[in-house]
Amino acid sequence: MATTTLTGFSVMSLLSLAYLSWDLMRPNQVENEPDPTFNVKSPVRQPPHIIFIMTDDQGFNDIGYHSSDIRTPVLDKLAADGVKLENYYVQPICTPSRSQLITGRYQIHTGLQHSIIRPRQPNCLPFDQVTLPQRLQQLGYSTHMVGKWHLGFYKKECLPTRRGFDTYLGSLTGSMDYYTYESCDGPRLCGFDLHEGESVSWRRRGKYSTHMYTQRVRKILAAHDPLSQPLFIFLSFQAVHTPLQCPQEYIYPYNELENFARRKYAAMVSSVDEAVRNITYALRKYGYYKNSILIFSTDNGGQPLSGGSNWPLRGRKGTYWEGGVRGLGFVHSPLLRKKRRVSKALVHITDWYPTLVGLAGGNESLTEGVDGYNVWEAISEGKESPRFEILHNIDPLYNHARTGSLQKGFGIWNTAIQASIRAGDWKLLTGDPGYGDWIPPPILPGFPREYWNLERHIKPGKSVWLFNVSGDPYERFDLSEQRPDVVKELLARLVYYNRTAVPVRYPSEDPQADPQLNGGAWGPWMGDEEEETWDYQKENMEWKRKLKMFKSRSIFRRLNTRMMSNRI
Repeated sequence: MATTTLTGFSVMSLLSLAYLSWDLMRPNQVENEPDPTFNVKSPVRQPPHIIFIMTDDQGFNDIGYHSSDIRTPVLDKLAADGVKLENYYVQPICTPSRSQLITGRYQIHTGLQHSIIRPRQPNCLPFDQVTLPQRLQQLGYSTHMVGKWHLGFYKKECLPTRRGFDTYLGSLTGSMDYYTYESCDGPRLCGFDLHEGESVSWRRRGKYSTHMYTQRVRKILAAHDPLSQPLFIFLSFQAVHTPLQCPQEYIYPYNELENFARRKYAAMVSSVDEAVRNITYALRKYGYYKNSILIFSTDNGGQPLSGGSNWPLRGRKGTYWEGGVRGLGFVHSPLLRKKRRVSKALVHITDWYPTLVGLAGGNESLTEGVDGYNVWEAISEGKESPRFEILHNIDPLYNHARTGSLQKGFGIWNTAIQASIRAGDWKLLTGDPGYGDWIPPPILPGFPREYWNLERHIKPGKSVWLFNVSGDPYERFDLSEQRPDVVKELLARLVYYNRTAVPVRYPSEDPQADPQLNGGAWGPWMGDEEEETWDYQKENMEWKRKLKMFKSRSIFRRLNTRMMSNRI
């Protein structure tokens, strides 16, 4: 029997949403009555249960309260009843964001300032870093991780269960098929990538990963006694990273979207929305909700080529423009002092480490040396953020800008180096920040290819940009020439941070990591007793030598082309 449709939703869908809205409203009857046994200023007595949900590649414009074409009623409701973080920053790609969340430290202090950890690299989160779940374990928490790790796995010592999590179910690499869990790192370099604890979980093949991860979280909540021990769950969704895969029932409501990639992408976001609904329902059902804190965060900006959108921000995933580093984020909790508001407090992903350790009852000695700040009072009570400055990154290995130089950096900083920093209202970028256009939402069928060159505003020959991102959040007005005084001050800050940087950890790929040499699955291939044989400084020097040689060849190639053109 045919059903009447309205803007892509069937009558059954609308009834479902009505029920959902009613179900989400019910907790509001009691949410203003925090558990009297919990003292927010001194949470040692009964620490809160912490649920941290991270999505992968969800853009700034890919949530209902920012977007007109993606429907996320659950996330919208949770954010509206909590605190929306509208001045919140993450990293432009996967590994850096996760490493900063887990360690509370900038990439320059962990050696992960260049790119991501690739599946065949003998590299992982440095062993000298005490992780957030390890700190929470020390404070009496039961800790669990579900989903994407992407922090290295060449040794067993790198695995989540060795870095502070009591249990783990998820993928170790950066992406995989949502149903078969196959992950590829190039042609004919594919392997199975679903692990439970420290074993390959072959038997789970075939279930949509978003659903599987949600079920796992619900089982953890059902099996644990909320009154006996505080709980920390890090749910790191694979969604909405490519490949664009989703059950058909989530795609039907978006049939009006002509762009196929955007349609599937929106459906994947809706599946995450439903997953969060099921998790929050479980928090209430099993007695966690009154003493819980739910944090929602994306890991980086969206990828427009794959259906994502950061509009109206500039840039995309993998860049240091606002579209790459301005994150979606909100906090929902009955323990918030001031709810239902938008926070403009400056918050960075490294801040969750000291904030959560503080909420768990830890003192400042447990977060000594981290780069994050405890921002709970800024979030919960609306006080001023203790954070004034964010080092987005300094990457000495990224392709150097051809037009950059020490001279353009006032003799104190080589502007060929990719770097970015924010201090107060000001944001500085040097080197090559990455693709810097403003990309409209992908609505038309052939988008974005037909629109890719609409707004190209990067002037050739530039290697320094300065923006007042408070007054110009879309980065349309470069003030580097008008305010050289501010440029110089921020360059000096880059120099300061660079003096504290550790060598880049980016070793060559190891052929022994091939899944076909390890039973067909990705996993540790080096024994824990084996010592790393590479030299980071040597690797960096070798990379720079190759880059110099490549540039020389490019110069000769252009020169030769010019000579041939003159002859013709």
